[in-house]
Amino acid sequence: MAVISFIGAGNMAHAIAQGLIQQGTPADQILMTGPRAEHLAGLAAELRVRTSTDNLAAASEADVLVLCVKPQVMAGVCTALAGALKADCLVISVAAGIRLASLSRWLQHSAIARAMPNTPAQIGLGATGVFANRLTAAQKATAQQLLGATGLVQWVDDETQLDTVTAVSGSGPAYFFLLMEAMIEAAVQQGISREVAQALCIQTALGAASLAAHTGVAPKELRRRVTSPKGTTEQAILQFEAGGLKDLVQKAMDACQARAKSLADELGSAPSV
Repeated sequence: MAVISFIGAGNMAHAIAQGLIQQGTPADQILMTGPRAEHLAGLAAELRVRTSTDNLAAASEADVLVLCVKPQVMAGVCTALAGALKADCLVISVAAGIRLASLSRWLQHSAIARAMPNTPAQIGLGATGVFANRLTAAQKATAQQLLGATGLVQWVDDETQLDTVTAVSGSGPAYFFLLMEAMIEAAVQQGISREVAQALCIQTALGAASLAAHTGVAPKELRRRVTSPKGTTEQAILQFEAGGLKDLVQKAMDACQARAKSLADELGSAPSV
């Protein structure tokens, strides 16, 4: 029976573990570690998984090791596990900004996939970009299944593309929340209650995303279909265009991508054991 060990038991680890269990993985195959016994006790009660405060023991037992700790502590966590993994253990890192070369050096291990998930994974609607270059076909299929427990999975051809994944989907939910926030504030200024504005805005965002997902029609075409000439929507779109919305989005995503790259440079410089 394969053992899936999570090093780190925060929101993303919880989301993946919960998704796996819902898809049929026996809870006793899952082992989650963390520093706080009371938090682990809550997870054990909720998910029926095994828990431990011993990272080394959990890693030594793992057939699949999922690294879910903060990027700033990843070097220390990994170097403490160096040499402890099974030779065929699949390692999956969901930490932002930590390159495969750094992980491999710290862990003294090569079968590693690097994933960039996002927060909607917590409700099974995540979008995850993944890169790996030294996995067997079976290991890649295992990574696909595990990460797919939280939503969509897309593999990229080059590790540098994960910086773009960060700019699109990793940070993307915040962009939509910001737009929703602005729409709600504008509606309140126009005279409706905050409660009504928020309900309408959230449902509209949900409906628009669902329509795009279910029809397969490109967002550009869906936008065109609702923008009648000389109509109300057109007036709003013209204001967005006059304000340089597309250029602003490009600048924002370029800044996000650049920061993802610089974080990888900074965090990957920690020494190995």
